[in-house]
Amino acid sequence: MSASTISAAKRRRGLMISLLFMLVISFGSLFATISAGWTPKLGLDLAGGTEVVLTPAKGRTISAPQLAIAEEIIRKRVAGIGVSGATVQIQGSQIIVQVPGVHNGRHIDSVLVTTSQLLFRPVECGAPAFVAPAHGKAPNPLKIPSCSPGLLTNLANLQVQPNSAVPQGYTSRNIAADPQFAKYPSINAYIDALPQVPSKSVIEDGAPGSGPYARYVLYPAVMTGRAVASASATQDQLGAWIVQCNLTSAGSAQWDAVVKLYFHTMMAIELDAQVVSAPILYPSDATPVTSGGQVQISGNLTQANANQIAQALTYGSLPVPMTILTSDTVSPTLGHAALVAGLGAGLAGLALVLLYVLFYYRLLGAVVLAGLAVTAAILWALISALGQTSVAPSFDLAGVTGLIVSIGITTDSYIVYFERLKDETRSGRTVRTSLDRGFASAWRTVLAADTVSLLAAVLLFFLAAGSVRGFAFFLGLSTLLDVIVTWFFTRPAVNLLARNERLTSLRRIGVASGLGAGAPARAGAPA
Repeated sequence: MSASTISAAKRRRGLMISLLFMLVISFGSLFATISAGWTPKLGLDLAGGTEVVLTPAKGRTISAPQLAIAEEIIRKRVAGIGVSGATVQIQGSQIIVQVPGVHNGRHIDSVLVTTSQLLFRPVECGAPAFVAPAHGKAPNPLKIPSCSPGLLTNLANLQVQPNSAVPQGYTSRNIAADPQFAKYPSINAYIDALPQVPSKSVIEDGAPGSGPYARYVLYPAVMTGRAVASASATQDQLGAWIVQCNLTSAGSAQWDAVVKLYFHTMMAIELDAQVVSAPILYPSDATPVTSGGQVQISGNLTQANANQIAQALTYGSLPVPMTILTSDTVSPTLGHAALVAGLGAGLAGLALVLLYVLFYYRLLGAVVLAGLAVTAAILWALISALGQTSVAPSFDLAGVTGLIVSIGITTDSYIVYFERLKDETRSGRTVRTSLDRGFASAWRTVLAADTVSLLAAVLLFFLAAGSVRGFAFFLGLSTLLDVIVTWFFTRPAVNLLARNERLTSLRRIGVASGLGAGAPARAGAPA
């Protein structure tokens, strides 16, 4: 067997592997998402729901930094309700909240304008992640037992010892989470707004970097955020990130009393029923110290953690009181009608395109049909999977428009490739010898066009607001996918078809006929 024959066999095997890889990935991921019951996260115009417009209270003004902080706080509150697909965006001095699928907006309204309390709670012990019961309801999170004595994060168990020889300046015992609390859920994200709850022991989730536990069992609150006048993130002499807090005069005296009671134990800083930090009080000091109006929060903090805690302490409640300007229930009827019309137009256009490529390129048109099916399967799986996260915008009419526009971009990639092959065959080359040169030339064109489209989508996503971001996201996603499909599917599919003499020479519908090259036997004749 000659070297050229071996090389051709290896090339064919590589093309087959690439083609099968794309088919398995596309239709396998589609089957997996359908089996999991995942569907695209529909936006307000398609699913219906509630739209709330918040504006500063009468007589109050809000600066751009305060507006950004208010947006972030409201975003976290909306996420804590448990709905998916909600969007929070700034327009002028207002904040617009859209919550798909929620048609009774009373609870949403109360959550958005509630000035949540910032609380300081002593940590009783750690709790493992919640494990939902297989049958029945979980126990009441407001009626929890006491922690096991050996797992209490108290002075006797922690055994904190100042030690300047270690980097953190102290040593302490690691205490495991109490397993009995795995069956108890964390409290509702906004139940702390009720007056009686700060006086109860609760279980709360810990934010990333908050401390050693995923969740915390907390004693009743001993202080509120009103004791903190301001807070800022900074670095200490060793370069570690800390949060420097300035207390009010009443807060300073209150803090000193708290330190005497809970010295060398863990104190949780809670915002919206989540522990943002749970440091040990003054672990590097041998005896309780007076604050002098200032408190330093340290630990394994990153810059992002420190900034988050500083903002939480300074703006635990909304920086400016907000009122509801409008609160409307949006019906999905109009959006559904527009979706049906848009999809109908898109499918009609797609059908015309497919008829054209099948008529004009013959058997190569089947590659276009198969490639669009592969692209559609991957897009459905990706959009459905992203709908389970907060990464992607909601799939609304603007997103549908982005996908319809992307059909033209994807089809252009096939046409560019086929036309390059035509140019090569017209110059006197055979279909086989035209493949590599034609694809190399087409690939540069496709890559340049998709790069421009992707850059435009990225700029729109970061510079625009509202539904335009959804259009840009899904346009960019489909454009990026076009590059992948062109290389891993279109290239091997066309190569395998064109290298099959029987398929190439089929009368009227063969590859050679679609490229206007005639039968392979005459491929060497002048064009």
